Amino acid sequence: MTHVPDTLAEIRDEFLELDEADRLQLLLEYSRELPDVPERFRDHPELTERVAECQSPVFIVTEVGDDGRVAMHATAPVEAPTTRGFASILAQGITGLTAAEVLDIPGDYPQTLGLTRLVSPLRISGMTGMLARAQRQVGVITAS
Repeated sequence: MTHVPDTLAEIRDEFLELDEADRLQLLLEYSRELPDVPERFRDHPELTERVAECQSPVFIVTEVGDDGRVAMHATAPVEAPTTRGFASILAQGITGLTAAEVLDIPGDYPQTLGLTRLVSPLRISGMTGMLARAQRQVGVITAS
């Protein structure tokens, strides 16, 4: 059974508490809060994975630390604020979770943010693609 971790549930609830007009503003705020990618990935894009579902060049990489906690890193262009906002939501919401918690996130989480009428289906599918790739990467790391 899938479960939305508290970090992502809080972000979802933050969106749903706002009226639709303010949700886009919140998404823009998230776009400005995308954490920087560690230098070891910044200079080595081959270590990251392109998210093909995104029209903009979005790259993600996940790590699982010795403590079993996941860190998700993402890059997205500043000129693509919607996509960058989605990447930021996932990076902030996933980082710090256990691998099992990440693998348990429902695949339709992006559709639960109350943004489906505000942004194009293509953008929502981009976020869905980011989540699926992060989960696959974590699955591969934890299986080895």
